[in-house]
Amino acid sequence: MKIEFITATDEVVTAEAEPGDNLLRVAQAAGLPLEGTCEGQMACSTCHVIVEPHWFDLLHEASEEEEDMLDLALHVTRHSRLASLPASRAPAACPARSTSPPNSTG
Repeated sequence: MKIEFITATDEVVTAEAEPGDNLLRVAQAAGLPLEGTCEGQMACSTCHVIVEPHWFDLLHEASEEEEDMLDLALHVTRHSRLASLPASRAPAACPARSTSPPNSTG
């Protein structure tokens, strides 16, 4: 499936992902500067992304653990998630966009 990431400077970076791939690893492989200090274990909020509404609604509900970590992130919106979530819920034929929060590098 095709995943499109939009950087804080509005650059679109396209990456390929397989269902179940971790979005943090997909973004990092595409050269995006998502930190992921906890290596995708949902123990921090350094991989916070803002997901476009049309794709956000297709994701499973955030766990209590993810919500707790998002409480610590900067610039959280209603469509915020951690990029440690799997890409498996996106329709294979549609691009999904993940936008880096303001003040992110990249």
